[in-house]
Amino acid sequence: MDADAGGALAEVTELCGRIAANVQRVIVGKPEVVRVALVTLLAEGHLLVEDVPGVGKTSLAKALARSIDCSVSRVQFTPDLLPADITGLSIYNRQTSEFEFRPGPVFANVVIADEINRASPKTQSALLECMAEHQVTVDGATYALASPFMVVATQNPVEMDGTYPLPEAQRDRFTARVSVGYPDLAAELAMVDEHSASDPLEILRPVADARHVRAVVDTVRRVHVGAEVRQYCVELVGTTRRIPDLRLGASPRATLQLVRAARAQAALSGRTYVVPDDVQAVAVPVLAHRLLLSADAIASRRSAVDIVRSLLGRHPVPAPPRG
Repeated sequence: MDADAGGALAEVTELCGRIAANVQRVIVGKPEVVRVALVTLLAEGHLLVEDVPGVGKTSLAKALARSIDCSVSRVQFTPDLLPADITGLSIYNRQTSEFEFRPGPVFANVVIADEINRASPKTQSALLECMAEHQVTVDGATYALASPFMVVATQNPVEMDGTYPLPEAQRDRFTARVSVGYPDLAAELAMVDEHSASDPLEILRPVADARHVRAVVDTVRRVHVGAEVRQYCVELVGTTRRIPDLRLGASPRATLQLVRAARAQAALSGRTYVVPDDVQAVAVPVLAHRLLLSADAIASRRSAVDIVRSLLGRHPVPAPPRG
């Protein structure tokens, strides 16, 4: 590893350490959740935060957004929300006799899509092009989105009132899914002691900006993925398409996202190359939300997380590279 690569990786570690410490001032006792959020940011992906109300899903999204000094927008998804409310629309200007495009909230570096599954599938689909291609097409004209661009969406469990299941194509656009979960007793007590008097989000200050994020993302792109590790990722994802417990396995897009997330995990660990441990560290959040269980698996109370962990446990692991 040359000095330039070592210095660039040190910048990644230092920047992510600052962001993680900042977010954990709001989300107490959840370092694993914060790690997945940072991996998603470095992998140029999008994050889906799923859990019951009140555990800090929106607070996580806001804390991550406020830790970066860049443009941020928040959309509260409701049943009456329309696609144009997200992407923007063309409005007729009577003075010029022309249509003018008014950009929607998706034109920001970080877009917080709050309770995304309370809107109709038609409105949810307005984000498909944005998330996959970083652009918006309205009335035949295409508009590029900002860089970096990240959607952080929160979702309530589908069995709750007023929710619509996210379509498979929509879920596949999210690089990773994370569940915040309830805090343990010590973390909840610390939260009560520190947050009952004031909202920590109100005093949170940025610790990085869009330029820094673009620089570290460029460093992550250069992290080496050896042939053995690439083969491991392809075989791991391919296995999900052949097991009877699943009626829908992971897509080729999932393979690409798994490799990108593993690169980000390696960079967070201070390495210029990916090892199988990096793939295993991100496999569950990257793959589990893309899988559809068979009826027998549901009846047996198996989950997609269980299936991914089982695959990781029995799939042959290549030897890590040297050097």
